[in-house]
Amino acid sequence: MGSFPLLSLTTFLPLAGAVLIVLIVRGDEEIVARNARYAALWTSLGTFALSLIIWLNFDPSTAGFQMVEKREWLPAFDISYHLGVDGISMLFVLLSTFLTPICVLASWKAITSKVKEYMIAFLVLETMMIGTFAALDFVLFYVFFEAVLIPMFIIIGVWGGPRRVYSAFKFFLYTLAGSVLLLAALLVLYLQAGTTDIPTLMTLNLPVNLQKWLWLAFLASFAVKMPMWPVHTWLPDAHVEAPTAGSVILAGVLLKMGGYGFLRFSLPMLPLASEAFAPLIFTLSVVAIIYTSLVALAQEDMKKLIAYSSVAHMGFVTLGIFTVTQQGLQGAMFQMLSHGLISAALFLCVGVVYDRVHSREISDYGGVVERMPRYAFVFMIFMLGSVGLPGTSGFVGEFLVLVGAFQVHTGVAFLATTGIILGAAYMLFLYRRVIFGKLEKEKLKVLLDLEPREIAIFAPLVALVIWMGIQPQPVLGVFEVAVQNIVENYQSALAAADTLSVATR
Repeated sequence: MGSFPLLSLTTFLPLAGAVLIVLIVRGDEEIVARNARYAALWTSLGTFALSLIIWLNFDPSTAGFQMVEKREWLPAFDISYHLGVDGISMLFVLLSTFLTPICVLASWKAITSKVKEYMIAFLVLETMMIGTFAALDFVLFYVFFEAVLIPMFIIIGVWGGPRRVYSAFKFFLYTLAGSVLLLAALLVLYLQAGTTDIPTLMTLNLPVNLQKWLWLAFLASFAVKMPMWPVHTWLPDAHVEAPTAGSVILAGVLLKMGGYGFLRFSLPMLPLASEAFAPLIFTLSVVAIIYTSLVALAQEDMKKLIAYSSVAHMGFVTLGIFTVTQQGLQGAMFQMLSHGLISAALFLCVGVVYDRVHSREISDYGGVVERMPRYAFVFMIFMLGSVGLPGTSGFVGEFLVLVGAFQVHTGVAFLATTGIILGAAYMLFLYRRVIFGKLEKEKLKVLLDLEPREIAIFAPLVALVIWMGIQPQPVLGVFEVAVQNIVENYQSALAAADTLSVATR
């Protein structure tokens, strides 16, 4: 691509679309709503097309950053506008651009008030998400990472359910509180290195004690964003009150930012602290997998059940990351991408029946298959993907994480495996109660099956979940070399520390 600023164009096209909607969309309410929807849809599809060009021009055989753009921003402080992607970040950019047009389509009929403002919020959110994964300067990363909160806070707080204001503030305060410590860590790193350039910071050799404090500061921010147990309590509230598309982006992309933070910052910059705190992460991950799976079994609200299942699945991700093995890290990456698709699709499935029945209570359903066979089939694919059935994308990530965990600690791997059994229990329970049984409730007897717009939303998700399950190599190959590089650098740092400690005895 030469010097063409492809990443900048991809990052800021949604923002340009939002500005266009602000300036151009005028007229009576119906015309404004229609034009805003189409403007948001075409802008997000254009952004997705650009991200596909990024994938086509990406060389997976190198571990370095590609399509790098660097401009001076604050030269006095050595802070620059610096973008680039590697095997770790490129697919997250693609995931963000893929889910946004799906969210716009999912909101087509569900959102009827303040449609113009809603579409603007989503396009601004897309720019912030892409920027978070593409930023190669810590200050730029921090700006995007925090700015994501603002449109999401507005989406939940304005278009959410009855307790939307409480949930929006809880989401905002939890994530902001953790990020204050991330800012403190950023300042310490800047004072140590004199730069905020991420590739430079990844080569720093910091003292062990300082690494541990910085690692804890990173944990405070990334653990809330994941979310890890016990700082997960904002997530079920946020999901229950968020509009369907808000839940899709929250589960599909925002939860991945914590895992991306661990992969981009904690492991490469703080390897000695990562090794020291790995047992803590294993403990928290296993508790998250088992405890939140048991909590999911007790839920009566469909969205809450899927929200708790997300916490359990993210437990597999943190487990895989801190094994720091090739299989564990590749499994964690694959699990994040797979969960981004499957959980987004499950929230869309809930949104479909909620739009028709206006209830998320599991007890209000039963026998839906008789009226909605196509919907029952689609729901089944994603339910089985969430369970981790071989042949779906959910299986590959969990299998690789467990292989990596067995190499490091057999007991941890065994306990994590029980989460798969519990996951099967709560997802099959949900599916049986909603889809099967007798069609007795009057309001369910008039249900209509999936319409063409909904089929257009689900078709690419179904195709991807099955394709990634049957043919995972094209996805695994993208980040294989980048993961290998992380593992090698990590092991080199540990070996150098061991050599130094032997020499100083």
